[in-house]
Amino acid sequence: MSEKYVEKVLLDQAAIKEKVAELGRQISEDYQDKELLMICVLKGAVIFLADLMREISIPVSIDFMAVSSYGASTESSGVVRILKDLDCSIENRHCLIVEDIIDSGLTLKYLEENLMSRQPASLKIVTLLDKPERRRVDIKPDYCGFRIPDEFVVGYGLDFDENYRHLPEICVLADK
Repeated sequence: MSEKYVEKVLLDQAAIKEKVAELGRQISEDYQDKELLMICVLKGAVIFLADLMREISIPVSIDFMAVSSYGASTESSGVVRILKDLDCSIENRHCLIVEDIIDSGLTLKYLEENLMSRQPASLKIVTLLDKPERRRVDIKPDYCGFRIPDEFVVGYGLDFDENYRHLPEICVLADK
């Protein structure tokens, strides 16, 4: 697949960098006296996690989960599968789910409930992108980079059928 299917740039590199730095400062302040475990939702959030943790001024640990509800579609199936679980226990730990985008909220709601059952000291959510008008369940991020319109976006880790993750900006995917 080629970049010819990208309709427009929604968020450029400078805007993303500035917002990630702002989120890093806020998270550092909020978790100043706590040990923080950042839980990255693979694969899409890995670039966001890498940039965000470099903007956080307190020590952090990281772990990864892979979940899926999309496959090769632009619509969430609503059926969530855990493809890779955490390597460590989160019991009595302060945890921050790092997500690339909240759309319907179905995947994140499932993940939040699953992780809460493991009895963390706290569990919050940071997302780079939020599409609140697409929400099908009641879930809100504690930290949000950008609220975006209801368009399918790629780049900065977000993909369509495993393509476009490499793009350095957030782009709208054209109808093909």
